[in-house]
Amino acid sequence: MATIVGGIGTTHVPSIGKAIAEKKQNDPYWKPFFKGFDYVHYWLARTKPDVAVVFYNDHGLNFFLDKLPTFAVGAANEYRSEDEGWGIPVSRPIPGDAALSWHLINALVADEFDVTMCQEMLIDHAVTVPMALIWPASNSSVKAWPVRIVPIEINTVQHPLPTLTRCLKLGRSVGRAIESYPQDLRVVVVGTGGLSHQLDGTRAGFINKEFDELCLDKIVGEPSALTHYSIHDWVQLSGSQGVEFLNWMAMRGSLTGRVSELNRNYHIPISNTAAATVVYDNQPQAVRKAA
Repeated sequence: MATIVGGIGTTHVPSIGKAIAEKKQNDPYWKPFFKGFDYVHYWLARTKPDVAVVFYNDHGLNFFLDKLPTFAVGAANEYRSEDEGWGIPVSRPIPGDAALSWHLINALVADEFDVTMCQEMLIDHAVTVPMALIWPASNSSVKAWPVRIVPIEINTVQHPLPTLTRCLKLGRSVGRAIESYPQDLRVVVVGTGGLSHQLDGTRAGFINKEFDELCLDKIVGEPSALTHYSIHDWVQLSGSQGVEFLNWMAMRGSLTGRVSELNRNYHIPISNTAAATVVYDNQPQAVRKAA
């Protein structure tokens, strides 16, 4: 059976991709952020996942305002990107795991999640930048990607958005589905985006460190506590683009065991965004023996 080894949360700001391309990882501005991935690389070298399920939000490359699903699951054998206009080199294609994708899709529909199924799906910087950060050797060379991916898109752009409760439940459904998959796979779940930031309007540049830290504290052991916030609350407290935290909620929901935080890095700012990187361990729950 498949095993969920843990979760990773990371920012996906486009300028990170440009910094990688220009080899600025050790520049004073960027170094505190990139150093946060040293532990990620160490942990992945130990856990050796086969597949990454990636919760992300599309920024107009695959979906646009005229057709924007609340939830969409990629079911392709390969995922490509294209030039988004950010000055980022186009990522190499990333292999998919279509068989696992269809298993998740069937389980989600059985759990009454009406997902859009995408047998062709372009992935944007919300996937490619985290992949480059998490597996830099495969991003910068012809070395094969060490994982296959299953991308799961969450609408964080066109209101009405799904609630934090709904995204937490989505993650829990995905977690149950992964653990019921009969193939012996090691799966890491990634949530991308955020944290607090607003890119437009009179509050452009808004960051809320205190609220970010509260979220990072609560999501580990009390994710349900965050579901008391409405989307309007979240925009007020975290900025209009801070709602990308929905991807983190889904990632956390997918961790079905005993969850603990192994590492956290929080840095302000990366291109007007509060940047965070976390690693969560997921240990199987102890099975109680019958008396």
